[in-house]
Amino acid sequence: MKKIAICIVLGLVFLARSSMAAIGCTLSNPGQDLKALFPEMTDFKDETREFPKIDKGKELYDSLKDRLGGDLDSVYESYDTPYTVYKVFKGKELIGIVHGVNVPGKGGVIQVFLAMDPTSGEIKNFIFQRIDSPAAKALKSKEFRAQFNGLTLADFYKHDYYGAADPGSEKDKVAKIKEPDVGADGKPDYIASIRGVRKNLILLDMFFYEMKFEAYYTRAKEAIAKAKAGKSAEPPPEKK
Repeated sequence: MKKIAICIVLGLVFLARSSMAAIGCTLSNPGQDLKALFPEMTDFKDETREFPKIDKGKELYDSLKDRLGGDLDSVYESYDTPYTVYKVFKGKELIGIVHGVNVPGKGGVIQVFLAMDPTSGEIKNFIFQRIDSPAAKALKSKEFRAQFNGLTLADFYKHDYYGAADPGSEKDKVAKIKEPDVGADGKPDYIASIRGVRKNLILLDMFFYEMKFEAYYTRAKEAIAKAKAGKSAEPPPEKK
């Protein structure tokens, strides 16, 4: 009986860990939330994206770590994590894309949602659905979030380029983002939030924009490699 009980307990632990390994991020009230982001919305459609079910999914997932610049979280960033892409319509016209991600923060999970222009890949709005942090008020402020409007994944990849090839460049838009006064206790959640925005943009490039910004990533990688070798690097391409 003891052996049976132990097996049952171990089985439950395994199932619990398995279920925790694929936690997605969805809007609590899609109809209301999307209407707030796009007041002209008349309809929306949600679609699930999963790396195991998309073309070259394993290859793209394996590249996510390098594109984010750090290790992936085993709970919120596993290979089988589901992602929900919301397509927002005005009549039959696609007017917006909304996508959210989970990132681990100091006080718990942080849920970062981006409202995007479906054509240009520019951020139209950046909101937190969930953040439990001493920095929550500062990070949720309109002044901080508005700094991201108009940015694309290209700007984040260019930030990598400038950091390696031309530190302090006036063209580095991401470097111009002003960090709010969050104090030492809130600093980890500020960093996690920036990572959440970048992760969101990378996933959308993979799931929706068909790797629209890949040239910027490639140029940044080349610049970093050349900088390490003491060589000069070509500037990133102009935004299309």
